[in-house]
Amino acid sequence: MINPDEFIGREEELGQLYQLLQNNSRIAISAIAGMGGVGKTELAIQYGRRYLGEYPGGVYWFFLRGGDLAAQLIQFTIARYPNFALPEQLQDPVRQVEYCLQHWDAGKALLILDDVADYGEVKPYLEILPARFQVVITTRRQGLGGRKVQQLPLGVLPRRDALRLLALLVGRERLLAEPWQARRLCQWLGYLPLGLELVGRYLARKPKLALAEMLRGLEKKRIEHLALNKPDADITNPVSIPAAFELSWDELDETARGVMLMLGVFALAPIPWELVEKCLSEMDAEELEETRDENLVSLHLLQRQDKGLYKLHPLIREFCQMKLAETEEQQQFKAAFAHVMLDIAQQIPQQPTRDLILELTPYIPHLAEVADCLTGCLSDEDFDWPANGLGRFYQGQGLYAQAETWYRQCLDKTEERLDIDHPSITANLNNLAQLYRAQGKHREAEHLLLQAIKIDRRSLSTNPLHLAAHLSNLAQLYRAQERYIEAEPLFLEVLYIDQQSLPKNHPDLATDLNNLAGLYYAQEKCSKAESLYLQALHIDYSLPKEHPQLATHLNNLALLYCFQKRYSEAEPRYLQAIDIDRRLLVQHHPQLATHLYNLAMLYSHQERYAEAEGKLQEALEISERTLGEWHLDTIETRKCLETLQQALQGSN
Repeated sequence: MINPDEFIGREEELGQLYQLLQNNSRIAISAIAGMGGVGKTELAIQYGRRYLGEYPGGVYWFFLRGGDLAAQLIQFTIARYPNFALPEQLQDPVRQVEYCLQHWDAGKALLILDDVADYGEVKPYLEILPARFQVVITTRRQGLGGRKVQQLPLGVLPRRDALRLLALLVGRERLLAEPWQARRLCQWLGYLPLGLELVGRYLARKPKLALAEMLRGLEKKRIEHLALNKPDADITNPVSIPAAFELSWDELDETARGVMLMLGVFALAPIPWELVEKCLSEMDAEELEETRDENLVSLHLLQRQDKGLYKLHPLIREFCQMKLAETEEQQQFKAAFAHVMLDIAQQIPQQPTRDLILELTPYIPHLAEVADCLTGCLSDEDFDWPANGLGRFYQGQGLYAQAETWYRQCLDKTEERLDIDHPSITANLNNLAQLYRAQGKHREAEHLLLQAIKIDRRSLSTNPLHLAAHLSNLAQLYRAQERYIEAEPLFLEVLYIDQQSLPKNHPDLATDLNNLAGLYYAQEKCSKAESLYLQALHIDYSLPKEHPQLATHLNNLALLYCFQKRYSEAEPRYLQAIDIDRRLLVQHHPQLATHLYNLAMLYSHQERYAEAEGKLQEALEISERTLGEWHLDTIETRKCLETLQQALQGSN
């Protein structure tokens, strides 16, 4: 038992328990419910110790895991009262317990029943308790006893209290010397009191062991680390972390254990339940839900988060992974998870809409888990999809640093795993090049695109549309650098491939027409450019669903009209493009900033300066947020805004 002065982070729960036991029912029964290792027993004992003076009849503690309450009560009575003897005619255990209680000390008493798994086993004895008794039950079962038992859910410690507990065990100076590592250590342990106490005592025995080294050891050996498996004998419940969770595991049937093993494959993040259903598609959905609620959630092995989202405690996830490593089906569980996430990755488009990004967000940590750890479960044709999907997800929001991490990882893994001429390598070279081009890193982008095209032309197995995509991207890069003579033959080759390979109303054909139009516009060949822009828009409008590329094509035609001083034709197209951006893209997408900037320039040409200022301010805010303060687009927008504001001040 912990010294009361060292009992940290549970003052509120002690007060709640006291209030629950003050009700007006004949016998007050309260259950402290929570996962293994959360400190249920310690809370009950500390409550009995703090309020000992309120129980002149005594405070009694009985451990019920694997034990018989009637036998323990009878044995206690015989041991405590030497002259006590049960009448031979009393054979019913309930009547025997009732007789025993008549001989206990008089006055208000507290009965602590520790680790009750089945309320039905203790209910007959609770019903015969004299009114002077109050009862505290600790249990892993949520809702134990139904309405007859008042529930006190017990969670892990808040971060601040977890750090206080660790400081108490290892010394405040060690935590102050490595504050970041101390926070990471508490987080890795999931703020679970048992984990904190075991690791804290281990560190106390090793004063020269750095917290960073302790954390590295835990990350390497996981739940099998010695610190989590050798409890000191003097702690309240001297049990290791695996043993604490094993007690709950033993209560699960084979179906529930299989679900836990599946959950252990997921990332340490809230889990959308629909993903679990897809991974375990052979199970009936209602049976799976029943297993979840009546076993896993009930035993506090799985925590319910928001609607449809569930979460494993970090150490329970480690326990599940330990169990998974012991089973012959571990590869089946991992493969099922990897293929479900593969399907999601393949649904992420190059330009995800705002709604799609919101929909995808809960899946992203689990997609990252597959990209980092489980690509070996996927075929050569599919293994790069998870990282590519993540790259698209982040690039679509203008989060280029995160996107680069995933695209780079994807390229590195394909080069390690596949033949040098494999189409996946050229695709990944192209993806990274496109990201660099969006950031204005033209030299890096050109180098990667030339590599991809060289492989495409060398490989007989290359899909001509892959070559077309890479040629188009290089041509656009040259156009942006005003290398028009180099760009035009590439664009023309792309259109030739499109016309040989695609239907007449394919969106890729619209994109490539738009790109060639952009080249002619840059060269002031306005008639050619307008014709191609209109052809591209004709295809866009023929498609069944609005797409973000329509906004791009409208913007480009508006730019041409603006250049020709056809302002009345340009403005509605800018406005339509911006409206599409606001509806389909994330709130601060760089494309919206570009289109706002262009509309501002139109207003400026028309001397509508107040309207222009508002659009430039919004464009600048988006650019600074997504591209950074020193990106070329941001600098240009800021410069234009400052010039406009100076002009406005001068006119006033």
